Amino acid sequence: MEVEKEVNSIVLPTKKVKAESRSPKNMIIFSKPKVGKTTLLSLLDKCLIVDLEEGSDYVDALKVKASSIADIRQIGEAIVKAGKPYKYIALDTITALETMCIPYAEQLYSKSPMGQSWFEKGKPKYGTILNMPNGAGYPWLRQAFENVIAYVKTLAPHIILVGHIKDILLEKNGAEFSALDLDLTGKLKRISTSQSDAVGYLYRKGNQNILSFKTSDEVSCGARPEHLRNKEIVISEINEDGSIQENWNKVYID
Repeated sequence: MEVEKEVNSIVLPTKKVKAESRSPKNMIIFSKPKVGKTTLLSLLDKCLIVDLEEGSDYVDALKVKASSIADIRQIGEAIVKAGKPYKYIALDTITALETMCIPYAEQLYSKSPMGQSWFEKGKPKYGTILNMPNGAGYPWLRQAFENVIAYVKTLAPHIILVGHIKDILLEKNGAEFSALDLDLTGKLKRISTSQSDAVGYLYRKGNQNILSFKTSDEVSCGARPEHLRNKEIVISEINEDGSIQENWNKVYID
């Protein structure tokens, strides 16, 4: 017997639909080491820093450490149980998260039909999934990484992914030059940046920390929100008395 499917009628807009949000829901911040990413995040009200590489020991902050994907899951369960009290959750850093996802990726692969032969004499056949021939393990790493990020996104309205940089050598007009890029593997970087509303490069200039969303040959940045698009923001400044003035309200405006 055929079952008639319910068809939802679609109403097409006759005028422009207003934007649902002005502030970035998902943002990536990356910089050179010791610029002050963690300190900056500690100044953001209602932001939980999930420290994945022991980088928050010298900072007063809403923070919790995680050394495995299981830790992140337990933290998430505790957040849900507490009624999701945080407005922002920062993963510090996603460079460390990528490494942390390798065992999870191996678990996903070993449970798949093609992964039945993953273990050989009780040990992983290739030592690590990243050693599989023809790069066959990397899609599983991407899947594991995306699963974790998707889960974290359910825990707070705004997610901040903190990353390191890597120097890459590019060529322009026959000359080579060094560029700064997010330190993630291949397609994982492209997926992460494409799914983010803003990608900002943090750098220090005098007593100021500048968060740049300007796209250039030298730095891979950008933003969808109009107030951040191709802009540079003084996100924090050290006062004469040593205190820090933060300007997160220039990024999160609603």
